[in-house]
Amino acid sequence: MFDLSGKVALVTGAGQNIGAGIAKMLAAQGASVAVNDLRAERAEATVAALASAGGKAVAVPFDVADREAVLAGVRDIEKSLGGVDILVNNAGVPAGMGLVRFRETDPEDWRAYVDVNLYGVVNCTKAVIDSMCDRGFGRVITISSGAGVQGVGIGVALYSAGKGGGLAFMRSLAIEVARTGVTANSIALGLMGNAGDASGVEQLARAIPVGRVGTPEDAGSAVIFLASDEASWLTGQTIGVNGGSGTS
Repeated sequence: MFDLSGKVALVTGAGQNIGAGIAKMLAAQGASVAVNDLRAERAEATVAALASAGGKAVAVPFDVADREAVLAGVRDIEKSLGGVDILVNNAGVPAGMGLVRFRETDPEDWRAYVDVNLYGVVNCTKAVIDSMCDRGFGRVITISSGAGVQGVGIGVALYSAGKGGGLAFMRSLAIEVARTGVTANSIALGLMGNAGDASGVEQLARAIPVGRVGTPEDAGSAVIFLASDEASWLTGQTIGVNGGSGTS
């Protein structure tokens, strides 16, 4: 089950943390992986790690908010690996993001959150969706956040707005392409282990029903299922991967 041999996956923001973990798990299931990151050295480091484990991967650094750069990157993937079968929209944290309540935000900083979390998803999806539909197979998976599903008061209002926009886009996309063999689903992550300082995360983890924060492997396992043939009847959904901290 969940065999991805012969598939090509593009994972954005995969130079570190959750994205790198997702890329690793996709490669372990047999997929060839295009590793994207804003910084080339991070993408190349992930590629080296995948190659050392026997996986097939290439680095494709570009800014997901730059439509022309995305199109050029996808063309490079098509030349080196073939068409993209699985798109994982993981990039989502603008450089320098902090916890700032909306009333204290600078309007000059607003666009970055929408650019990466909405336009980044739209740009990457647009670059691959036609070929997916033409081939009769495709998986679009967007890594979102519980902050895009429900209100939180910790100073991430603009981040929430961008994530919420991406989720709404995915729901409608799923219906539009449902008859083509392409599915579109989102994963709303809860508190992850790379968030904040260790002592603060430990304290917050006590409130999570399963008693721990999430790991890249938790996110990757959900991605593997959604990318597989076994998930062909699942589309248009937002799945909470959060240790029970939010239920629906």
